[in-house]
Amino acid sequence: MNLPDKVRNKLRDIPDKPGCYLMRDRRGRIVYVGKAASLRKRVRSYFRAASLARGDPKFRGLVNSVADLEFIALRNEAEAILTEGRLIKDYKPFFNVRFKDDKRFLLLRAEPERDPFPRMNLCRIRRDDGARHFGPYASSDAARATLDFVEKRMGLRKCAPRVPDSETHAHCINDVVRYCSAPCIGKVTREEYHRRLEEACAFLAGERLGYLKEVRAGMERASSSLDYERAAALRDTLRSLHKTVKERARVGSTPETRREEARTGVEELKAALRLPGAPAVIEAYDASNISGTHAVAGMVCFVNGRPQRNRYRRFRIRTVEGSNDPAMIAEVIRRRFLHVARGEEKAPDLVLIDGGVAQVRAARRDLEALGLARVPAAGLAKQYEHIFWQDGAPPLVLPESSAALKVLKQLRDEAHRFALLYHRAMRSKRIRESALDEAPGISDRKKEILLKRFGSVRRLAWAEEEEIAGVPGIGPVLARAILEKLRKGTTEDGRRKMEGLPIMTRECLPRP
Repeated sequence: MNLPDKVRNKLRDIPDKPGCYLMRDRRGRIVYVGKAASLRKRVRSYFRAASLARGDPKFRGLVNSVADLEFIALRNEAEAILTEGRLIKDYKPFFNVRFKDDKRFLLLRAEPERDPFPRMNLCRIRRDDGARHFGPYASSDAARATLDFVEKRMGLRKCAPRVPDSETHAHCINDVVRYCSAPCIGKVTREEYHRRLEEACAFLAGERLGYLKEVRAGMERASSSLDYERAAALRDTLRSLHKTVKERARVGSTPETRREEARTGVEELKAALRLPGAPAVIEAYDASNISGTHAVAGMVCFVNGRPQRNRYRRFRIRTVEGSNDPAMIAEVIRRRFLHVARGEEKAPDLVLIDGGVAQVRAARRDLEALGLARVPAAGLAKQYEHIFWQDGAPPLVLPESSAALKVLKQLRDEAHRFALLYHRAMRSKRIRESALDEAPGISDRKKEILLKRFGSVRRLAWAEEEEIAGVPGIGPVLARAILEKLRKGTTEDGRRKMEGLPIMTRECLPRP
């Protein structure tokens, strides 16, 4: 197939992850949005000769109109489904049929607590009416099964009246079959009923996962007693709850659960690395540069598995020439732990390096040179998440579900993000400074006047020549020279960015 160069290049770099893909035509318009459990397999399938030959006219029209691709990698297929629906509603692509109407995914809604005995129900629109909402859920069957479970397990009422009474009870069988706590006839107090509702909300928020264990235990008991129909029903309920509550617990956990997970990870680290005590204070380091230029490094600190941003540090690399990550890490370790060797600061319980064997050995050499060989150091490599811990020993590999590995990955990724952010800031500052400094006839005073007048080099570069010439001390000749220097080699995308116009990239898309 004859594919546009943009499409051909991006097909090589598609991640093998769940997510959404967007197809654009030659005018940059989004013409199709799709989801996939594997972006690589799904998107590449569009551009095979056999697929095009078997496809209907609509499919061939779509493929032939594609001039560019965008990808949004997500954590799981459920997020991909929700994101796909949102993008289709926002952009209304020509080749999409689903989700163009106003139909939305289901949410679970706990009615306002001002009601004497609030209910839980399903809705599709999140309104600011004082109610609590959970979701949206990609599977409507799972949402309905979850609602049925919490109503029966917590004894929440299903009847419609705002204030149920004995007349309501006379026409209801939920109390008879023991699915309702029957507040209408005073079987529970208003305070007890509200406590049950709070427990249901906590379960939906992912804070009461013990109820899932109850369902699993009931399923196993039913199976052991040969009651296979009940076991199958409980199995289906458990699957639905996993699609809603368990996923909610992983993606949207509360601060309390995150702190508990972090503490668990720190305790597991002690056992996995055979440390004398739990590493309460961990420092992670990463260096960032492009071919050795604008080389910087960042250090982040976690206490009890959670970030302590007031202890983050940034470093400019001073002694290393060229791209030499181990030497850069060694310099940063030497500068940071010199204060520890002098007794001015306390040593962390663990040092984590973003890198492999070479970086870890460089860090250990400088720690030993400072008399701090007792400070443990480890490295976490990006590609396979191998932990380099002991010289000469194979790397330590922890299971993906390990809480200890999650803490290390959070540290490594945070150090990388922090160092990269500093590198970008330094690079941007150098570019801005040099762009104006290299313009002929610009003194520090004139530079100050121009930046004060236009606010930034970006705005100055795309101002009108007459406007710049009107600044005191500039004049038309110098204005022309400044513009020629600043605009030299600027691309169309650069011009649009300087003028504040949108450039259609992934950053323009709404966040999922």
